[in-house]
Amino acid sequence: MISRRRNSVRTGAAGAILAVSFLLIARPTSEAPPLAAPPNIILITLDTTRADRMGFLGSKLNLTPNLDALASQSTIFTRAYSHVPLTTASHATILTGTYPQFSGVNDFGKPLLAKIPYLPDILRSHGYQTAAFVGSLVLDPVGGTAPGFDRGFDVYDAGFHSRRQGEDRYATLERRAGEVVTRATKWLASRHSSKPFFLWVHVYDAHDPYDPPPPYASKYPKAPYNGEIAYVDASIGRLLADLRNKNLSENSLVVAMADHGEAFGEHGERSHGIFLYDETIHVPLILKMPAQQAPGKRISTRAGLVDVAPTILQAAGIAAPKDMQGESLLEIIKQASPRPGEAGTSVAVADRPVYAETDYPRRAFGWSSLRSLRAGKYLFIKSPRSELYDQSTDSSAMKNISATSPAVRDTLAAQAEDLRRKFANPALKEAISSGLTPEQAQKLSSLGYLASDVSAPTESSTASIAEKPRPDPKDRIELANVLHDALLDVDEQRYESAIPGLQQVLIRDPNMAAAQMQLGTAYARLKDYKEALPPLRRAVELLPDSGMGHYELGLALYETGEWQSAAPEFEAAVARAPRWADAHFSLAAVYARIDRVPEALDHLKITLDMVPDHYRANLLRGRILYLQGDVVGAIPNLEQAAKSETHSVEAHSFLAEAYAQSGNLEAASRERATAMRLRSTQSQRQ
Repeated sequence: MISRRRNSVRTGAAGAILAVSFLLIARPTSEAPPLAAPPNIILITLDTTRADRMGFLGSKLNLTPNLDALASQSTIFTRAYSHVPLTTASHATILTGTYPQFSGVNDFGKPLLAKIPYLPDILRSHGYQTAAFVGSLVLDPVGGTAPGFDRGFDVYDAGFHSRRQGEDRYATLERRAGEVVTRATKWLASRHSSKPFFLWVHVYDAHDPYDPPPPYASKYPKAPYNGEIAYVDASIGRLLADLRNKNLSENSLVVAMADHGEAFGEHGERSHGIFLYDETIHVPLILKMPAQQAPGKRISTRAGLVDVAPTILQAAGIAAPKDMQGESLLEIIKQASPRPGEAGTSVAVADRPVYAETDYPRRAFGWSSLRSLRAGKYLFIKSPRSELYDQSTDSSAMKNISATSPAVRDTLAAQAEDLRRKFANPALKEAISSGLTPEQAQKLSSLGYLASDVSAPTESSTASIAEKPRPDPKDRIELANVLHDALLDVDEQRYESAIPGLQQVLIRDPNMAAAQMQLGTAYARLKDYKEALPPLRRAVELLPDSGMGHYELGLALYETGEWQSAAPEFEAAVARAPRWADAHFSLAAVYARIDRVPEALDHLKITLDMVPDHYRANLLRGRILYLQGDVVGAIPNLEQAAKSETHSVEAHSFLAEAYAQSGNLEAASRERATAMRLRSTQSQRQ
C-alpha cells in the first residue's frame, strides 16, 4: 500500500482521491482460469496513434473501419493510458508488465535485462511459438535501440540500418505497415505446428514525417497524419482478414493498442516525448477475447498499458510473475457487466489511478523531467511549476487550478512520488546508462529524436525534481519543436532548410550541444567547412565525451586538409566507440595521409573484421597494398570494393591496374572498360 504522510492535508476532495487510489495497488488474488486449450495471442501495437482518431472512441472521420469492426467484437477501454510517451520505453512496459523505473528501459538504447519479466519469454516457456514483426529501428534489438527485446522470440523480424545516400527510408529506418503485415502473414502461412502462437505486429506509419502511400496521400492531402491512420487501419484489416481466412480468429485473443499518441500544437508541443497531456498519453486499447466473450463492452475505468501483459497471461491460463506490476483487466471486464437492456454502454467499476513519466526533456535538453498522475477527476503534472486540471470540466487541460486547489495538488504530488518509489526497482542500484552508440544516435536523429551517445544525468527513483531545479519544459517547448523539425530536415538532406531553425535555437540557448552539432553537420554536408568548424568545436567543448562530436569535427578538419588536427579527433571517437567501423576507417584514412601507414592498415583490418564488405575500407586497403607492391594481397580487397560499390570508377580503375600488374590482362581489360563506361555515364549526367 502507498505510505500515508501524516503531515499532509487529507481533507475534502483530496481525501476522496486518496481513498479511491488505494483500491488499485494490491494485485488481484484471483488465479488464471483453467482453459481447455491455450488461445493464440495476437498483439497489435499502433505507434504514435491518437485515441481521438478511432471511430470506436468517437471519431467521426471514418479513418478506422477495420479497427472499429474489431472493437465491436471486443471489450473497449475508453480511458487507457501510456506510462511514457516514447516508443521503446512504452513497448517495454507493454511487454514486461512493469513501469519504466522498474525495467530500467525509460529511454532509447537501454537494455532490457534478463531478470526483468518478459511476456514472450514466459509464453515460450509455456509452449507457445513466438514471433515479432516490427516497423522501425527503434524496436530493432540488433541494428536499432531496443537491445534485449528479442528475448523469448523464435522469430524477431527487424533488420534495419542507417539510411545511406539514395536509399529509401522505408527500406532502412522503417517499413510500411503493409510490408510488416505481409511478413507476418507469410509467417502464419509457414507454420506447421500444433503449438499455440504469440504474434506481435507493430506498425510505425503514424510517426512523423507523415508520408502516407497512395491512395491515402491524395485522399488526405491536407491531413497526412489522418492518411497514415487510414492506411494503418487498412493494413491491420488485411491481418485480421488473414486470421479469419485461416480460421485463427474465433479462438484467439487479440489485443490492440497504441504505444502513445501525438501532439499537434496542443499546449505548444508538436510530436511527442516532452509532455504528459492526453494528446500523447491517452491511447486506444481493445481486447477481443476468445470465443466472442464480452463483445462490445465499453469500460470507462482507467487502465494502463502496464496491465496488458498480466491480462494476456491470465487469459492464457498462466500466472503472472510476482515482479509484474500491472494488474490483469479480466476481473474488471467480468465485474463491468452492463445492466439488462444496456449492452455496450460505458461501465466504470472503480477509479484506478494511472502514473506516467518522461525523462526525455532532461536527457535530451537538460530540462526538468515530468511526472503525472491521473486520479479521480484530476490530472496532476509534477514539474517546476506544478499543474492540476479538473478533467470533468476541463478535458483539454487548459485551466491550471494548482494554485487555487493546494490540498488536491499536494495530495496528488505525494501520491505520484509514492507510486514512483513503489514501482522502482531496488535491484537497479544505479540508473542503466543509455547504451547509445554514435550510430544509434545518428539513427534516432533521423527519426526526429534528439539523441546523444553521452548519457545525461538521470534522476534516481527517489529523487525529487525540486532538489535540482531545471528549466520547465513549458517555457522551452518551442525550441524542442524547431529542433525536431531541423533533425528531420537534416535526414532528408534539406540542409538549407535546417540551418535557420538550428540558428534560432542557438540564439536562445547557445549551450545546447546537440543543436551545435547538428548545425555543424548541416554546414559540413553542404561542404561549407569554414562555417561547420565553429559549431562542431563548440559541440565538442560542451560534450567532450561524445564520440559523435569528435567524429564530425574530425571529418570537417579532414576535408579542410587539417589532417594532423583531424587525427586526434578520430582517435577520441574510436576510444569512445571501439565498435564503430566508420570511426576506425576514418582514423585509418587520416593515418594514411600523415604517413602512419602501418597504423592505417591496423585500423583498416579492424574495420573489415566488423564490416567485411565496407567499400571505402576495402578500396583504401587494396590501394595501399598495391602501392606497397603486394598486388596479390591487394586484389581481394579491390574486388570486394568493386562488388560493394558497382558504380565506383575508382574501384574498377584500381582493380584494372592490379589485374594488369598480376598478368591477368583479360580481367584488366574488362575492368578498364567498365571504369570508362561509368566515367562517361557520370560525365553525361553532370
